[in-house]
Amino acid sequence: MPVRGHPAAHTDPSHPAQGARPGIQDRHGAPASGAASSPAAGGGESLSHLAYFYDNERDYLSSLSAFALAGLRDAEPVFIAVPGRKAALLRERLGAESHLLRYGAIAETGRNPARLIPELRAFLEERRGRPARIVSEAIWPGRSAAELCEATRHEALMNVAFASAPATIVCPYDAGALAPSVLGGAECTHPAFLRNGQIQSAVGYGGQGVVPAECENPLPAPPADAQVLAYETSLRPVRELVASQGAALEMADERITNMVIAAGEITANTLRHTAAGGTFWLWHTGEEIICQVRDQGWISDPLAGRWRRPPDGPGHGLWVVNQVCDLVEIRTSQAAGTIIRLHMRREDS
Repeated sequence: MPVRGHPAAHTDPSHPAQGARPGIQDRHGAPASGAASSPAAGGGESLSHLAYFYDNERDYLSSLSAFALAGLRDAEPVFIAVPGRKAALLRERLGAESHLLRYGAIAETGRNPARLIPELRAFLEERRGRPARIVSEAIWPGRSAAELCEATRHEALMNVAFASAPATIVCPYDAGALAPSVLGGAECTHPAFLRNGQIQSAVGYGGQGVVPAECENPLPAPPADAQVLAYETSLRPVRELVASQGAALEMADERITNMVIAAGEITANTLRHTAAGGTFWLWHTGEEIICQVRDQGWISDPLAGRWRRPPDGPGHGLWVVNQVCDLVEIRTSQAAGTIIRLHMRREDS
């Protein structure tokens, strides 16, 4: 994890430079206008990030398969990551994986949206700067309010993580099933959107990396019956508490181990990067075990934990936590300190 308490700035020299606000372009790099039966592709050297609001499955399959097939015809790599039945239907239309076509298991990888940028980054880096097309549906009906918030944060951070990437990323949204507030969040995190065959500038776009304000609201307080520990020097009580609670809930050994690792990494970060200790909470619901840490540190890099540092470098903690947890929520500021909440499903489903 990054050292906390420094001015907000990217410390990773491999992060893409933050360029001009991306837009939707046609194949020759000119601004798109008029009707469009499928998402347009970016022809320049920076990101085109487009929200696609769809109303029915027929238009969804038609538009996205046309977008992908146009890329394949031009020998552009294509990555498709959509959930559920739609993944199988698109695979029927586009065919099996090849050197140009890849599929992602977004319902699993995207359970924690913080895992998606590393997956997309790996795909783009394998293509060594070639123009690429990506369909990534990180927000779908049925996600919890916490998941929707973190998936919206992910959409905002893609504008930072891939600012200079020669890629067109299309993010579908089910306009008939998602709440208007979710669609409004999509307009805030995408420079443009496609609906009813028309590409339009998103007047509510917040700017590069700007997360909708509602996603920065304070987390609900832990329940009154949550177990609470203060820690200053030893992390053994934290690890023992997590392990014993997981065993009492009859969780699988692997899931208990992963939660112990995650809780240990987050609390150890407090001791590394702050002058004081922290507070640790643990509780469970019918579906999840949840841990929360609060300390006085500050995570200044918005992409912390969303890229993998070199093996010989420091700061792997939040990366590991994101890989093993089903959801990670972070609220951090220089004035208020940091709260990190870890979710682990009690059953692997």
